[in-house]
Order: sequence, then structure tokens, then C-alpha cells
Amino acid sequence: MSSLVAKRYVKALLNDSDSNNVLSIYNSIKDISSAFSDEKFVAIIASTEVSDSDKIELINSFVEANDKVTNLIKLLAEKKRLNIIPFIANELKKEIATINNSYEGVVYTNVQLNENDFNSIQEKFAKKFNVTLALTQNICDYDGIKVDIEGLGVEISFSKDRFKSQMIEHILKAV
Repeated sequence: MSSLVAKRYVKALLNDSDSNNVLSIYNSIKDISSAFSDEKFVAIIASTEVSDSDKIELINSFVEANDKVTNLIKLLAEKKRLNIIPFIANELKKEIATINNSYEGVVYTNVQLNENDFNSIQEKFAKKFNVTLALTQNICDYDGIKVDIEGLGVEISFSKDRFKSQMIEHILKAV
């Protein structure tokens, strides 16, 4: 729900903004969003005892004055929606990625891929989708390999267990 509301605010922020201004807005919102990882800050924002003007002043102290960001903070405080700032930062990041045609993704494996294989995967996916792509590797307990590019909505995987079950199924059908 918060993500849907955040999309509306992002759409308004992006309206009549050039790419440099959008990046400046994103950096400010991202800086503010990082404060939400602190429990005390979240408690202050959620508190009914702290006035909206004090909350606005606190949040604005994190970043340099930008009219759009300042007005956004005032509007969010007025509507009691300051808690969606991290969602707005996330949506802005996605929009900037779309504008720049640059995306980030994750390769999940249970072993460390060598640099040549990793670069090959990155280059082939970038070429396939005609985008600039930055992949990171996450070593976990996934038995196979999975590439997840969230901004593009792409998830491709190869699992050893699934391969084995398909081979067994194919052999049984052939008999």
C-alpha cells in the first residue's frame, strides 16, 4: 500500500524536473531515508507528542534546502505520511534506473563464480536486454544459479534439483 502511495508522490516529483534535478532530489530523499534505520528517529516521527513542525525541522536538518524536497516533507507531515519516505526513495531509484536505462541485479549461487564467468553473465544479460547492468553476487544455499534483475522484472534460474526431476520425467515418458 505504501509503495502505491509513494508512486504518486514520485510522479509529482518527476513532473517538470530535469535529470540533474531528479538526481539531486533522489540523493536528498535517500539521505533522509537512511535515518529510518534508527529506531529513535522512527519513534520521533511516529510520536504524536512531537509537533509536525519539529518533525519537519528535524528531517530538513539532514539535507541541504531544496524547494521540492522541503515542500514534499511539509506535505507528507501534513498528511501524516512521513513514514513512506523510504518507499519514495526506493521508487525514485527505480525511476532513475528506467530513465538512465541502467539496472542492478543479483546473481545467487552456492559457490563463488570466477571473474570471467561473472563478467560473461553480466555482459550477456546487458546485451540481451539492451541496458547498462551492474550485477552483484550473493553466495547462499541456492543449489544452482539464479539471476534476479528487479527493475526489469527478470528472474532466470537453473536449479540442479529441477534439472534432475525433469530428466527423470523425460526418461519415464520415453519408456
